Parts: sequence; structure tokens; C-alpha cells
Amino acid sequence: MRIRRNVFARLVPLLIAVVILIGIARSSKRSSFPFSPVDLTLDLKVPFRFVAYGDARFHDPHDTDAANPPVRRALVQAVAQADPAFVCFTGDLVFNGDDANDWKVWDSETQIWRDKKIPIYPTLGNHDIRSNERVALDNYFQHFPELKNSRYYSVRAANVLVLVIDSSINEVAGPQGVWLADKFDHVPADVNFVLILDHHPPYTSSGGSMMFDHGHSARSNEQALAKVLETRQAHASYRIVMFSGHVHNYERHEHGGVAYFVTGGAGAHAYPVVRAPSDPYQSTEINYHYLLVEDDGPQIKVTMNRLQLEADGKEIWTTPDQVQIAIPTATSTAR
Repeated sequence: MRIRRNVFARLVPLLIAVVILIGIARSSKRSSFPFSPVDLTLDLKVPFRFVAYGDARFHDPHDTDAANPPVRRALVQAVAQADPAFVCFTGDLVFNGDDANDWKVWDSETQIWRDKKIPIYPTLGNHDIRSNERVALDNYFQHFPELKNSRYYSVRAANVLVLVIDSSINEVAGPQGVWLADKFDHVPADVNFVLILDHHPPYTSSGGSMMFDHGHSARSNEQALAKVLETRQAHASYRIVMFSGHVHNYERHEHGGVAYFVTGGAGAHAYPVVRAPSDPYQSTEINYHYLLVEDDGPQIKVTMNRLQLEADGKEIWTTPDQVQIAIPTATSTAR
């Protein structure tokens, strides 16, 4: 009898562990969408222009806690008027990815983009997969059927290769890391710029400990990604430029020849960033904005278009930051 009790006592923890593992596996299966990363192509010729920005949080316009709806709508209209060849959206398209009503607001407020047939290339933000991830992903892919369930994918447009990354999974290891390495191993010879689109930034002066108790520090995953990018850049004849969001403001950094832009000013409540003295762009203001990127072949010009919306609805537009980024010189690099 004692032996049976001992055997039973040993089996119970094992059985519990098996049940837990089965539950985890089923949960993982429910939240995952099988896919093969798509390679999209957009027929363009140089020169062209595109827009990069993110963190709009489309949501009930009467709920001003989640975002600033008047600013969000004004930015959408301004982007449409800029007549871009495409829009790179750096994540957090909606406030709650599993909320069908939030996606209806997206549909309504961005209708002008579809009317003008402007392609949208989004990356997943944390709000886009918030709450019920499976429902959220289903909503997301219903709105972007050309992605064919691809959480990460590429876009080729003229002399540009866009690599869209999912920062909710490991960017440099696992299947996504293998995919990214393969893409860098086979960059076409006629590509001048490799653009990385990721929600979380690898460099930011923001952080939760700042005086306003807002912001987000850089995570270790994106810091590892930055090391990969900078290693690639050291021997590349193309220029790597990264656009990210998550931080609700504008930042610009450069490390190892890679240009990093934080462009999270699309309508989620912006907050000040206490910038390091070495940051190329200095500002104590909140910056609702979008980035206009103009490609003339051997260089691109990135202009931050800042919106200040007055209480009476008057829009004040300024361009407080602009930078030109050229491809590396032939003598200094070799692919």
C-alpha cells in the first residue's frame, strides 16, 4: 500500500506538468497563424516619396483617453495630401487589435488613403495584438489580405528594399532571424537603401523613469537587432535606415552608419522626451508628426512634418528636422 502511495505521489506532479504543457501548446497553436513570409513588389521609378509614421491608436473618437482624435485625423489628411507612393506604418494602428469597432474607425478615418490608392505597409505593434491575440491577428490580416498572414515580410520598390519585422517575436533568432539573415545575404545589387520597419526602437532617450513617467526604454531584443544591422552596414554598399515607433514622439539617432528614426507621433497621446546631450535632434516639445521620405536615387531626404493643433482647430505645420542620407562611398565599403 505504501509503495502504491509513493508511486501515485510521484506520478501526480508528472501528470500536472503534462496537462500544463498540453495547455500551453494549444494556447500557442490558437494564437499563431501559419505563414510563409511574402515578398511584395511595388512598381516605382526614382524619384518617389513615401511616408513613415505610427502609433495612431484608431479608436472611438469620443474616447480621448486612448489618443488625440483631432490630431490623428489631421495627420491622416496631411499624409494623403503629401501624395506618397506608399505609407510605412510603424505599428499600433488601433487601440485594441481584437476590437472590431476600432478597426471600423480605422476604415472610416483612413478611407481617403484607399480612395487615392495609397499602399499601406504596416508592422504589428503591441496594441495591434492586444487582449485576444488570435482575434486581433484575424482583424489585422482581414485588413491587409496581401500579407497572406505574414507577420514579417519584404517589399521591393525601385531602389529600396523594405524589411518589415514583428517585434513581438525574436527579431534575430528563430524563424524570423533566419529570414532576416537570408534577406541581408541576398540584397539585390541595385538596392541603394534597406529600410527596416519595426515597432520597438533599439535606441531611444525615452524611459519609464523620466520625470513625466511616460515613455519606453529600449529592449534587449532590439538592441541585439541593432548590433546585427550595424555589423551588416560596415560591409554594405547600401544604406540601412530603420523606422520604429512605440515612443510617442520623434527621435533621430545614428550608430555604426545606420540611421534610426523613432516616429510614434500619429495620434496616440504624445509626451516629452528628456533627450541625451548627444542626440542629433534636440527638442523639449511633444511632436505629433509624420516623416516624409524623398528618394532621388543615391540619397534620401527625411523631413519631420510637425503638427501643432490649436484649441480653435487651426493647424500649424513646421519642419523642425530634416536630414539627407546617402549611400556609402564605393571606396569605403564592399558588399
